[in-house]
Amino acid sequence: MTDVCSSIDVHHDVRALIKAGALKAHFQPIADLAGVQPHAHEALIRGPVGHPLQFPDALFEAARQQGCEEELEFECARCAIETWAELRLDGRLFVNVSAHTLVQVVEEHTQPGLVTKVNQLGVSPSTLVLEITEHEHVRNFEGLLKAVRDLRQCGVRIALDDFGDGRSSLRLWSEMRPDYVKIDKYFAREIATHGDKLQTFRALIQIAEIFGSQLVAEGIETVAELKVIRDLGIPLAQGYFLGKPQPFPTGQLLAAAQDTLRSRDVAVFPEPRRQGQRHETVERLLIHAPALSPTTTNDQLLATFSQDDTLHAIAIVDAGHAVALINRQQFMDQYAKPYHRELYGRRSCMMFANTKPLVLDRHTAVEELTSVLTSHDQRYLTDGFIITSNGQYMGLGTGEHMVRAVTELRIEAARHANPLTFLPGNIPISDHINRLLHKGTPFITAYCDLNNFKPFNDQYGYWRGDEMIRLAAQVITDCANPQRDFVGHVGGDDFVVIFQSPDWLARCRQIVDTFNTKALALYDPQDRHGIEAEDRHGVKRFFPCTAMSIGVVQTTASDYLDADDVANAAAGAKRIAKAEQKGIYVLIKTEAAEAP
Repeated sequence: MTDVCSSIDVHHDVRALIKAGALKAHFQPIADLAGVQPHAHEALIRGPVGHPLQFPDALFEAARQQGCEEELEFECARCAIETWAELRLDGRLFVNVSAHTLVQVVEEHTQPGLVTKVNQLGVSPSTLVLEITEHEHVRNFEGLLKAVRDLRQCGVRIALDDFGDGRSSLRLWSEMRPDYVKIDKYFAREIATHGDKLQTFRALIQIAEIFGSQLVAEGIETVAELKVIRDLGIPLAQGYFLGKPQPFPTGQLLAAAQDTLRSRDVAVFPEPRRQGQRHETVERLLIHAPALSPTTTNDQLLATFSQDDTLHAIAIVDAGHAVALINRQQFMDQYAKPYHRELYGRRSCMMFANTKPLVLDRHTAVEELTSVLTSHDQRYLTDGFIITSNGQYMGLGTGEHMVRAVTELRIEAARHANPLTFLPGNIPISDHINRLLHKGTPFITAYCDLNNFKPFNDQYGYWRGDEMIRLAAQVITDCANPQRDFVGHVGGDDFVVIFQSPDWLARCRQIVDTFNTKALALYDPQDRHGIEAEDRHGVKRFFPCTAMSIGVVQTTASDYLDADDVANAAAGAKRIAKAEQKGIYVLIKTEAAEAP
């Protein structure tokens, strides 16, 4: 049979490149974000410049086709370690190796043999980190764990590569307990605008603490991404913004990355799309209650109600499936009528039943019940509803408990994100202020409120009032820098902007001018000079058109203890701005002065 490689184009022959010593190692820094310096470097192999196999993807794909993957892995590792020894740089060296090859190498060369080989190449095993790649299907799981234990005994550290890319295994992380876990670049990409990715990193931080691993955020390419990763407390990061692969690394991070890491600016964390919702289900509302069959008589139904005063209703169940619901009060009212018992006592209880009751599966999310509260059929408020599991009767729920659960959920959600504007609510606002105070970063707190909004709302109704509030939210958001300025909705027509932008005063003026102009369009033409409306005392008088007022506090950690302290000061500045109808009012620690 013809040898596979004999039919390979010489320009794509991996073995020829290995034999010629044509593969070269490049090194990309893995940054210590707190120390603002490289913690380690990852070795990345390159073919000759301009060659079809210059980059790793093409090189390893060709090796797979030619059946020489293991040879290529060995050459890459040898080249990386030998070159690193020649460079004599500080820090650790990350070398990629597949799980299969790692097991084979340890089995064939034994632990002492590997230590000797690494030492011969001029590198101490304690500086070496083997980065396990392609761990989708580890065929010899026990063999891999044994290999890792053997390597650790001689000082070699272990890393898992690209965790979260679909091939990763939480079990592997749990059992191997790697020293490092590199998080796939998907999660860091645009993290400054994706709250769900930020929450994923928070969860991974907790897992890393449990398993004793250090996280490495891969794929950092922008200032915004680096700020968020830094402020989340991720210890290590890698990406083109921090440093590109180089044959002769400088031992430093790129200047822009150093400036970002040393900056006192605090990242504006994006909010998850559904943050604050507790994902509670209808099962939380379950009341264990007996059920009767359709053949139950009215006399038997009466006896059941009489035995338990707490039953607000009774479900009628046939072969495990709920078919009707009988309201206690309605049944008792009917049964109390003259001769009712004598006429109907032995007849089926179905004559008093609601044959179209509200039936909810126990896994139904409480947040989905809003549609029930606004439905035309409101009998559930008095009858309650039936809770099932896979179509089988479980128990009952009351309308009162449903309304309470939905209300509590909305209140909790509103603390995180306002349902009208979808801007962050009180809890994220406080968290952001406290992070700024903790870091000692000076910032500007601007409290925005609308003058004469109530008369407008009374005149045109809540629908147009909501449009006014959404307009305010849009204007404020458009005038803020999303990478530096945090915009929150306290509630009603009250908003807060936490500025780190140095041109905050110009932005405040832009907010006031833009809103005041656009708000006029929400008035009818004849009312664009103001409206006649009742004041809070019921006296009819003239009100100017709705306009924006902003109270501003220049905030430093030395002046304020916590977010509540800042909020109180900002609210005071806002009250002055509204009372004086000046648009913008800046409150200084020792005195209040109007903005110039």
